[in-house]
Amino acid sequence: MDGEINYNQLVEKALMEVVRESLRCAAKDGLVGQQHFYITFKTNYPGINLPAHLQERYQDEMTIVLQHQFWNLTVEQNKFSLELSFNHQRELLEIPFDAVTAFADPSVQFGLQFNLGPDDTLETADTTATQNDEALEDVSASDEKEEPKAGEVITLDAFRKK
Repeated sequence: MDGEINYNQLVEKALMEVVRESLRCAAKDGLVGQQHFYITFKTNYPGINLPAHLQERYQDEMTIVLQHQFWNLTVEQNKFSLELSFNHQRELLEIPFDAVTAFADPSVQFGLQFNLGPDDTLETADTTATQNDEALEDVSASDEKEEPKAGEVITLDAFRKK
């Protein structure tokens, strides 16, 4: 029926605003104590700006970690950008929010998972996902020794406290 309220879409937009505001706080005040963010995104999404060597290595999806060493974090309505160190070289990344598939702050056991729909727009979000910091595999942007895990989706339910 046309004109029906799409509650999933309303919730999804509200949850993405949580991600935006969290990044705005980090841009303004930094991250304190053990607070850190894991952000997973589709590397082939339109509007993504990654260095060529990262695009080659992570052809489908990538997880970045924001904790101690990130610079020039800028948050706009539709995207965010920042510099991270890869092999001791600062690299600029621009990521549209619609490309984000997961966001977590393990220090407070908070996580969100977003699923891209068939037209590559966010379709649903899972608000119940939480993470256990010790169980979370460290997929750090500065750890270039691991082989890429292209196409791997991190399900946040696997990291719930038991």
